Amino acid sequence: MDLTNILELKKLMRTYGAWPNKDLGQHFLTDKNVLEKIIETAEVGKSDVVVEIGPGLGILTRELAKRAKKVYAIEIDPKIAEILSTSCVGCRNLSILRQDVRKFDPQGIGRYRVVANLPYYITSHVIRKFLEAKNKPQTLTVLIQREVAERICAKPGRMSLLSIAVQFYGIPEIAELVSPLAFFPSPKVYSAVLKIKVFKEPLFEDVDRRIFFRLVKAGFGEKRKMIANSMSGSLNLDKNLISQLLRRAGVEPMLRPERLTLDNWHNIYLVFTKYLNLETVYGKSEDQSDW
Repeated sequence: MDLTNILELKKLMRTYGAWPNKDLGQHFLTDKNVLEKIIETAEVGKSDVVVEIGPGLGILTRELAKRAKKVYAIEIDPKIAEILSTSCVGCRNLSILRQDVRKFDPQGIGRYRVVANLPYYITSHVIRKFLEAKNKPQTLTVLIQREVAERICAKPGRMSLLSIAVQFYGIPEIAELVSPLAFFPSPKVYSAVLKIKVFKEPLFEDVDRRIFFRLVKAGFGEKRKMIANSMSGSLNLDKNLISQLLRRAGVEPMLRPERLTLDNWHNIYLVFTKYLNLETVYGKSEDQSDW
């Protein structure tokens, strides 16, 4: 069964009464060259456990199963999962989990890698889920929207809450840009193969992650504003006080937050937690790590 052949792919789906679901962001990869690039980038070996999200009809799943010790394929669409079980019938090291990835707990599977052609609408959620998990993956190799991949890999001058959050946990790199023609049906935008090498140890061991990300959110809370203005408004604190603390952290209050490095944010965290009772500013029940 050649899943890169769109005619065969369509015939297979019709046999099961299925069709790509727009609500689930289903765009099935059909390009052999892109498939090979994902496999090459993921560096899956015989001892590896792999988690694949949204395996679709199994074009990537079958290649992963050839190389890995174990593959967990998480598919929310019951009809697509049924097709997957047929197209991957010979993959004895494959477990198909018919569930929402948001309910998946990687705690009990040991060391693992994430490899996936991610639906665009859950990209940030999935990346966040695995980077913040107690049992983090060694790497994430994901095919995602090009714009999102570029935001994740941004350098100071173009930083965002998303880029800071991902780079807090690992090193992201774009391995390949992918044309819409590599999929069926074709999306309206370009995609990219993104690899995140996850840190074995936290980047900053002396921070409360919850408070750190709340401060970063405050910095980006008001678009196109200088960091002092944005943090003052988001935290409901006097701008002069905020400016003073920023200078103590070695950050010019007139800068825009997209210009700051992760080390800048670390220094801001150290100074702000030293001079402010942040629990009284935020409240203890809020999800401070939301990004």
